[in-house]
Amino acid sequence: MAVTDTIRRTAAVATKDPAPDKPPNKFRQALPQYAAVSPFFILFAIFGAFPVFFSIYLSFHSWDGIGPMKWVGLEQYSYLLTDPQFWKAITNTLIIWVISTVPMLLLALVIANSLHNATRFRSFYRIAYFIPNITSVVAVTMVFGSIFSNNFGLLNAFLQSIGLDKIEWLSQPWGIKVAIASIVAWRWTGYNAIIFLAGLQAISSDIYEAAKVDGASPRQTFWRITVPLLRPVILFTAVTSTIGGLQIFTESQVLFGSSGAIGGPGDGGLTIVSYLYDNAFGSNQFGYGAAIGWALFILIVLFSIINWRLIGGNDDERLTKRAARRANARIAEQAARRQAGDAETEERKELTDAR
Repeated sequence: MAVTDTIRRTAAVATKDPAPDKPPNKFRQALPQYAAVSPFFILFAIFGAFPVFFSIYLSFHSWDGIGPMKWVGLEQYSYLLTDPQFWKAITNTLIIWVISTVPMLLLALVIANSLHNATRFRSFYRIAYFIPNITSVVAVTMVFGSIFSNNFGLLNAFLQSIGLDKIEWLSQPWGIKVAIASIVAWRWTGYNAIIFLAGLQAISSDIYEAAKVDGASPRQTFWRITVPLLRPVILFTAVTSTIGGLQIFTESQVLFGSSGAIGGPGDGGLTIVSYLYDNAFGSNQFGYGAAIGWALFILIVLFSIINWRLIGGNDDERLTKRAARRANARIAEQAARRQAGDAETEERKELTDAR
């Protein structure tokens, strides 16, 4: 009897539905992936996010880097607005930015258009124009420093060879600005030319064919088709050039850092970042340096918005679609004309055969 009961209980247990499996823990399944990408977020939090938030906190304090912090509120920012050296640094930075960025972008656009139309050695020219961008900025600045040297510079040697007086480029404010702007333009012209070239290659060839059929000259095609369709790319290069141009530091530091005057004679090369560096690490005024950094951030955002309003706007996509519709309409019209001409030719041939 006991054996029979045991068999029945065993059969009952065997016929029961198995217990449902617990749903898998998605976090545990994804834990190896999280562990793989965690070093990036840890490093970003330490070297990226923390310095940003700490600089905001620091800008409201006076601190020499060693002693205790002293809360000063908005005193750093109020002094910033009345600091003549800060405004001189802003003026110098804007002048260098304008005289380097405007010619650089125009020349880059011309170079990109030439490369786009070139049929031979295109890859070689791309590499050649991009090499200055990957060259050490310190080495480039030293070379340009010898070119613009007051006594033995190549530029002054050339001026004297054609009967002109030499210019003390690195001893007067405007000469310093021209030297720094030349370094910036030389380094970044090729980079922007490659960006423009990528934008040119994205424009449909049908648009150019339609313009050629309509009798547009190369100059009209460039200014009325190429430039409008490149507006998103032009906006990108303008914004990136603004961000980089307002943060110029290395060129001025290499040229004049060893002389004791961080901006050179007459503070001609004093930029916002070099003034920030001088206050934070030269005078140990880290709170004021943080305030200068956030003022620079606001300035970059302001000029980026101005670039967006002047160059970009909200009509880039609409402009591109309109140009594409016009090109398609012209192509369809040309096809209709060819078909009509073929039909007329066929009709004349039939009449001739009938006669």
